[in-house]
Amino acid sequence: MSSQNRLFRFQLFSLPNSTALRSIGVYISGGLYAVGFWAFIDSVIYSKTVNASDVHISFVDWIPIICSSLGMLTINSLEKNKLLNDALNGGSGSFNLGGDPSAWSARVVLFLGFALLAGGLAGSIAVLILKFVIKHYEFPTLGMGVANVVSNGSIMLSCIVLWIAQNIEDEYSYSLAL
Repeated sequence: MSSQNRLFRFQLFSLPNSTALRSIGVYISGGLYAVGFWAFIDSVIYSKTVNASDVHISFVDWIPIICSSLGMLTINSLEKNKLLNDALNGGSGSFNLGGDPSAWSARVVLFLGFALLAGGLAGSIAVLILKFVIKHYEFPTLGMGVANVVSNGSIMLSCIVLWIAQNIEDEYSYSLAL
């Protein structure tokens, strides 16, 4: 890349364009999702079998992980080309009625996906505070709420890694669009 096209004066790092890097990112994302989902399922199993307190995992605890999973599915099922379609066709990037409707619908769906993802993480923190911290439960029981926050945070990181991995362009790929 020439020095005129750079955004910053100093180049901090650059990601190499390769399919191996994309595959590694997809595997790391899958591992993060599996760790997050396993942490939540582990707390559910602990709640039903070993937990001696009166507090158990209920449907309220499931809502944040469902929102985070739906947000991840929504965000990573969009194509980057649809998001950049208006900008590539000479659009100003601001809202205008003559712009490409598919680009705006993709941006709205992307916003809804991020809202689901952030709502899942915020919901798990709210459940942790309202159900476990305010009532002063000790740590084996408090661990169920912490596991909920850890699982939603891991799903959010998984979504970020998968988004980056999907959008790494291969140096030999080219577009056949006219």
